[in-house]
Amino acid sequence: MVLWSPAMDDSVQVQCPYCFEWVDLYIDPEQRGEMVQDCDVCCRPWRVLVRRRSDGSPAVTLDRAQ
Repeated sequence: MVLWSPAMDDSVQVQCPYCFEWVDLYIDPEQRGEMVQDCDVCCRPWRVLVRRRSDGSPAVTLDRAQ
């Protein structure tokens, strides 16, 4: 699932690929690359890929972690 956030504070709303709940995910302003994060609702792991657009805002891709 790919989500784009227009927010200036680097938080994005993502949908868990396991339980399908919407969760606010804070992305550190300097964060880039891949990380693993657990869902705040069901605690299953996500693989989160963070890229930055030319304006510095985050572009987040979220999948199930293996």
